[in-house]
Amino acid sequence: MKKLIGLVLLITLFSLVLVPTTSIAAMQGETGEITGKSVCAGLLSFLVWPGIGQWLNGCEVEKNWTHVIIGLVPLYRFWSGWDGLVDRHGGYWKGRI
Repeated sequence: MKKLIGLVLLITLFSLVLVPTTSIAAMQGETGEITGKSVCAGLLSFLVWPGIGQWLNGCEVEKNWTHVIIGLVPLYRFWSGWDGLVDRHGGYWKGRI
């Protein structure tokens, strides 16, 4: 099991080196400023339900609903909370995540 985990980590590291960083930055969307409103949005997305923070930050409706639906996966709350905290618009999967 340790060998498998080590192999996956090694492949991940090599893939990060080989992917151009400009294409990654283009897919990530634009982050805004961390303000009191975005801190509340991040906390609500993390503690209450993903998608609330995106709604408070004025993101597109598609992004809000995508966060609500994918929020059924418990670990996604971390991503959604961070997304709300930094007031990120756009992103992966046609700007939904």
